[in-house]
This record gives sequence, structure tokens and C-alpha cells, in this order.
Amino acid sequence: MGKLDGRTAVVTGGGTRGIGRATARRLVAEGAHVFITGRRTELLDEAVAEIGEGVTAVPGDITAPADLDRLYDAVRARGRGLDVLFANAGTASHATLEQLTVAELDRILAVNVRGTMLTVQGALPLLNPGASVILNASTAAGHGTVAFGAYAASKAAIRTFARTWANELKGRGVRVNAISAGPIDTSGITELFGAENEAVAKAALGANVAIGRMGRPDEVAAAVAFLASDDSSYMLGANLYVDGGENQI
Repeated sequence: MGKLDGRTAVVTGGGTRGIGRATARRLVAEGAHVFITGRRTELLDEAVAEIGEGVTAVPGDITAPADLDRLYDAVRARGRGLDVLFANAGTASHATLEQLTVAELDRILAVNVRGTMLTVQGALPLLNPGASVILNASTAAGHGTVAFGAYAASKAAIRTFARTWANELKGRGVRVNAISAGPIDTSGITELFGAENEAVAKAALGANVAIGRMGRPDEVAAAVAFLASDDSSYMLGANLYVDGGENQI
């Protein structure tokens, strides 16, 4: 018996070789049927092949309302509503104030802030009583890391969303919480810093963590599964740190 037996979940950014896919895999292992979405069909197909039964891929972009409509139409067709939503999809930027362009700022906010809002807003009619909504914030929101201003600002907004939406949805019995991961070893590191700088970036990121290393996607997935389950029934509007002690000691 899994902690999520019979439940229906959605993981945005679920095809990525990182937190999204690891979380989809973990939720399926806990007994949920998981719908994953993302812009890259080849990664979604790869995730379905890897995870196997219990996962359905619906390609789409969280910034496009029509794509989210298709995702939630698929969930609705299953006929069981929605019990778990992990609003995970996001993007990052590496630019100082001097380098940051309006176009790049708009891109970050469109995906991380507007996309998250549209994701949760679109799910509202489907959320069952007792549903759990988990927003992917970041430890970056509490730092002044050079060249991460736009990303950090977008994740600070996500933290605020979690508090506000928790208050707004509590009357429906829906819990909203956030999760803030520290540096996690995913393919996103390569995409952000470039393959030629990957090893140096990972070493530097890991050195700044109290536990002495970067985190693994499955470690974040375990925390999401906790927030998705009844084990976290007394948590509302919280921000769960999975950061190897980076922000704690």
C-alpha cells in the first residue's frame, strides 16, 4: 500500500531529467496516477518509458492557457478529480543587473510567476477536498546571489503565492505549501552554465552546502511526496527546505 493509492496527481515540468521526473516516479511508486506535462515531447516520452504504468504525458507550455486546458481536460476525463498538484515547471537566468534585459526578465516572470499562477488557477475546478498543492520555490529567494536576481525575485513571488493561496483555499480543505530546494544536481546546471563550466559550477555549489554536496532529485521528490500525503496534514502555507543545511546552520 502506497501513501497515495488511488489518487490523481499532476507534475508540471515532469519530463525533465531532474526534480520533475524524479517526483513523478516517486508519486507513481506511492500509488498515484500521475499526469506530467512539459514543452519537450521527447523528454516526456522518455519519462513515460522509464516510469512505466501509472503515468500519462500531455505535452504543453504552462504559459499557454490552451495547453493547460488540454492537460486538465485529460485529468477530468479520468473522472476522479485532482488530489495532488506539484507546480514544478520553471526556468532560470544567469545575469547581473547590468546584463539583465527586459526581454529576459519578462521570460523568467512569464514562466515562473505567471505560469505557476495559471497552473494552479486552471486546477481549481478539479481539486478534491483534502487535495495538496505544492509550489516549487527555491532557497535562492532568500539570497542575494550575484547574477540570480531575476530568478530569485520570481521564486520569492512563489513563496508569497503559497501563503496567500493557502489562506484562500483552506475553506475547501485544500492545503497549499511550498518546497525550497538548495543546489540540486540536475541537467539544468549544464543548461545554465554550459557543459564546459559544469564541473566547476557543481563543485562550487556543493562546497557552499553545509552537508558538503549538492542534493539529488530523488531527495526533493521524497519531500514532495511527504507534502502530497496525509503525513503532512497539519502543514499549511509552509515552506519546506530541502537544502542540506545551506539555510539552516
